[in-house]
Amino acid sequence: MSSDTESSSTTPTPGSPADPSQAGGVGPASGSHLEASKQRDLDGIRETTRRMGDLCQQSLSDAFRALMEGDRQLAYAVIIRDRHIDALESELGEECLRFLVRHVPAGASLRYAYGAIRASLELERVGDYAESIARQALKLGGYHRNVPVDRFKRIADLSLPMLGDAVRAFANQDAALAARTMAVEEAVDVLRTELNAELVRLFRDGKLAWEQLHPLMTVARRLERASDQAHSLCLETIYACTGEDLKHRGADVVRVLFVDRHHASLGPMAEAIGNALNEPRFLFASAGLEPRSVDTSTIAFMRERGFDLSRVAPRAVTEVRDLDKFDVVVALDAEARKVFQARSRRLVCLDWPLQDPLALPDGQPAKREAIEASCTFLKEHIQALVRAILGEQGPARQA
Repeated sequence: MSSDTESSSTTPTPGSPADPSQAGGVGPASGSHLEASKQRDLDGIRETTRRMGDLCQQSLSDAFRALMEGDRQLAYAVIIRDRHIDALESELGEECLRFLVRHVPAGASLRYAYGAIRASLELERVGDYAESIARQALKLGGYHRNVPVDRFKRIADLSLPMLGDAVRAFANQDAALAARTMAVEEAVDVLRTELNAELVRLFRDGKLAWEQLHPLMTVARRLERASDQAHSLCLETIYACTGEDLKHRGADVVRVLFVDRHHASLGPMAEAIGNALNEPRFLFASAGLEPRSVDTSTIAFMRERGFDLSRVAPRAVTEVRDLDKFDVVVALDAEARKVFQARSRRLVCLDWPLQDPLALPDGQPAKREAIEASCTFLKEHIQALVRAILGEQGPARQA
């Protein structure tokens, strides 16, 4: 949680000598009792949030498995389970309200309780999406001829872990994990767009019946919406930890886009390093001119340093949402520089020439050395860029 205090010099804390509630000779031990009671209630809210999040994640996973395996019994189990998720939403809301009334908290505790109420709404919607997917599974009845199953699995492999990470970030008040998790949402959006285009093409070619098309597009939309709710949960986490309400961030946010040719090594590295700074005034993204899957050697190297690039989906520059709203574009190779050098004057274009590790063979020491050198370069230059921009806008947010 945030390190900001729960009281100020003008507002006495419960249990302090200046607190009017201490009239009548209640001793200092009462303050310790109140703090212990407050912590127990916070732990209870945290545990209920975890239970609700785990149940939502299990329902979403089961619904998708029911779809893929044509398991009617599992689909019905998900539909029935939604009642328990609704009940947990009510339970969590009541716990938070009791906490607010009983302890009249301020600062981080107030934000956490308020955030938990909003988080319960986000999770309840995920339960609804799982139920919807289960109902579509019943409609399809396991009939998967010509269905692009691999594309569905790629979306599920991103959205399901994203939800789990978002719940864990909120429960543990881990703002860094929340910031990393948020970045997955855009990749899910890209995959859903590609999937919808594939489904429509199959329908037009007569390879997919209308009775399949509508349920399958509904499933894709529900999986994508689940990632949206996970993203919102991450925003609640950052709000509870820092007091920064990123849901209503304005023009003061600096958007930085890293562009290389294949979006398979340098770009994903740069985006991950930027997001790891956990600086709410910045939004980092990456894309490629001819995107490919992320290089396995780069994934292994970055994993050693605490970054997970295994879920990064190939992203083309043309698929970047709100491209015209970015403030800084960093070209990581000569081809990317050519594309952006003629852009508007408002856009700041930077040229960071790096050796592309993709040009080197896997398993060779030279490739690992190139990845390590690129990682060091990117870390140093991204930090310098952030400090320079913050110097223009004012002092950095205190940790």
